[in-house]
Amino acid sequence: MKTKLLATLLVGTSLLTGCSTVSTKSESMVDISNKDKAIAVLNAIETGDSKAMAYVNATNYTQHNLGVADGLAGFGEVLQALPKGSAKVDVVRAFEDGDFVFTHTDYNFFGPKVGFDLFRFENGKIVEHWDNLAVKATQPNPSGRSQLDGTTAIVDLDKTAANKALVADFVDTILINGQYDKFGQFFDGDNYLQHNTAIADGLSGLGQALEAMAKQGITMEFSKTYKVLGEGNFVLAISEGTFAGKPTAYYDLFRVENGKIAEHWDVIETILPKAQWKNSNGKFGNL
Repeated sequence: MKTKLLATLLVGTSLLTGCSTVSTKSESMVDISNKDKAIAVLNAIETGDSKAMAYVNATNYTQHNLGVADGLAGFGEVLQALPKGSAKVDVVRAFEDGDFVFTHTDYNFFGPKVGFDLFRFENGKIVEHWDNLAVKATQPNPSGRSQLDGTTAIVDLDKTAANKALVADFVDTILINGQYDKFGQFFDGDNYLQHNTAIADGLSGLGQALEAMAKQGITMEFSKTYKVLGEGNFVLAISEGTFAGKPTAYYDLFRVENGKIAEHWDVIETILPKAQWKNSNGKFGNL
């Protein structure tokens, strides 16, 4: 019932026409951070909280999830299709970088999933959304870790720029250009916590996983990085490439400690064939 209520509100005339009750900034909207607004909108998928929709620009909302039609109407259609009472949302991590907020979330959204969501704000309202979703694993990875557990505390805010530069360099040098002889400069020996479902901790675990994939003829390639965002010790890199020969979107979250990459989470999603796109904005459009 709550999901249906929210969907009705999303596609309702008052929202889509940008009436004054939605478009006018209230005092509470001024006081709340963009990060908290994004969390409220995600939580509303589960709770049906109509007030959270005031944080979305109802007349200017661009959708980059290729399985969802553009605008709030498209989002509303998806919510209406959800089985009643099935939606669950637990935002595990949330970060803010300029006009962007990105979140790491435990979902039940047409089944258990893990996702990264990226929101862009203008004048205090959400105007654009990107995401990457994957089915939630039922078993821990070889080191006993899940896709979501691990450190959540944001520290070292004064090192945000340096940490973003480190991750950008790592993605370009190692993941895109394959200069594996430079691996060691980005890590503190084998001290590296891994949350990918198939890979164990440490550079040794990564090496073993890559070797196993090679034996199976599975390749993982990165061709371009579109965005590197961060807050303190956490940095998100959004990239495009192929996995097992299929066009793929990579969302990689890194935790940096003392100038080295210390922990990693990811969501890898196959990009839908263009014939199946429900909007024309592109998976990485405007990034």
